[in-house]
Amino acid sequence: MSGRGGGLLVAGTTSDAGKSVVTAGICRWLVRQGVKVAPFKGQNMSLNSFVTREGAEIGRAQAMQAQAARVEPTALMNPVLLKPGSDRSSQVVLMGKPVGEMSARGYHGARQGALLDTVVGCLEELRGSHDAVICEGAGSPAEINLRRTDIVNMGIARAARLPVLVVGDIDRGGVFASFFGTTALLAPEDQELLAGYLVNKFRGDVSLLEPGLDMLKSLTGRPTYGVLPYQHGLGIDEEDGLRVSLRGTVRESVVAPPVGEDVLRVAVCAVPLMSNFTDVDALAAEPGVVVRFVDRAEELVDADLVVVPGTRGTVKALEWLRERGLADALARRAAEGRPVLGICGGFQVLGERVEDEVESRAGVVSGLGLLPVRVRFEREKTLARPVGEALGEYVEGYEIHHGVAEVLGGDAFLDGCRVGAVWGTHWHGSLESDGFRRAFLRAVAEAAGRRFVPAPDTSFAALREEQLDRLGDLVERYADTEALWRLIEGGAPAGLPFVPPGAPS
Repeated sequence: MSGRGGGLLVAGTTSDAGKSVVTAGICRWLVRQGVKVAPFKGQNMSLNSFVTREGAEIGRAQAMQAQAARVEPTALMNPVLLKPGSDRSSQVVLMGKPVGEMSARGYHGARQGALLDTVVGCLEELRGSHDAVICEGAGSPAEINLRRTDIVNMGIARAARLPVLVVGDIDRGGVFASFFGTTALLAPEDQELLAGYLVNKFRGDVSLLEPGLDMLKSLTGRPTYGVLPYQHGLGIDEEDGLRVSLRGTVRESVVAPPVGEDVLRVAVCAVPLMSNFTDVDALAAEPGVVVRFVDRAEELVDADLVVVPGTRGTVKALEWLRERGLADALARRAAEGRPVLGICGGFQVLGERVEDEVESRAGVVSGLGLLPVRVRFEREKTLARPVGEALGEYVEGYEIHHGVAEVLGGDAFLDGCRVGAVWGTHWHGSLESDGFRRAFLRAVAEAAGRRFVPAPDTSFAALREEQLDRLGDLVERYADTEALWRLIEGGAPAGLPFVPPGAPS
């Protein structure tokens, strides 16, 4: 193709229908066909974010999709990122930089609609330099209460004349009603762009589904472009955090026996506003490492390593840890020389005090006092891609934080410090450096008294590539790829029928 590239919007009947992974799968399928492709999401709401090489903060899902497309992630791929700070407000990150806190009413009432030109401009810039841009929607395109200021679903589709593919999670049930209802709640001008459907997470014999797909087509005039089977163990970066209940939640890991005689048990404190919990994916990728999210003090007892992860609410996390007895359990671990790792907000929590007039505006708050560190929150956010060395190994990471740490003692550890078996750093992603991760796990195993041995050949980058290839395989094997390419290249078919009642134009 030449000039303006093709495009497709992957929408969903609900949040978590599989839009992110389907978008990544289509990107990987296309790039394997020699297509120069880029991902895009006009507006993302997530506490899992990433720093690009130019120092811009974007959603981790878009960074993962860029990897699927084999392109470098940039701010153009996610121009608006909302990072929740409470049920009612979020930090607004525009073109990779924070521009302030805003209530949901204030954002949806005024700011969002004003950003449509910026979002469309970013999409058009990507389309000018790529053969295809695969866009991801958010939530449902049929959220009629938000349609007037929508910039991520039908708003961007109509502005850029993008064909729309709606993904439904059949594992949840009700997928036919969801497809039909989504279509019937769109205005006629929006329905003109809704080209068809994609069923996700199907278990069983697809022939049993076909009568329903035929009836759906007769009711809506739109085909189903594929039925993707349920796949375990994809382990791809998530947007919105864990589900409401954490009980029994375990990060998916490779099915392989431990190399040594023991397994290593990792407990991750599920602090409020938990951010970038994907940091522990590299631990879960190690044979013999079991990673579990916990919210009770008694669940730390048998853990060989406790991780206090990042959070968008450091002061809230401190309150939560104290209320649940987890703070006392962490102090006991430190006194006993049992390993604890704090990352970003978790690092700040482990320090002596936090001075916060920015995030919580709580002023000076006592930390857990496990590390000789004092943290002061600055309005300017640190966004960086540092490299360094720790435990004799090369380490890469990325930083996303308002808190500036003053390290007053201990042994140097990346940008933080170590005291006994308690470690702290602002660096996200450091555990993805294979040599460093193995060295760290050896130190943890020694301190925990476990005969655990890290596998000598685990490559986190290679495992991630395998996962992305599996997504590409799903699209290639189970979707109508010829029809998908016609959509991407030529837009929605003309003459798609209107499904009443529709929404007001």
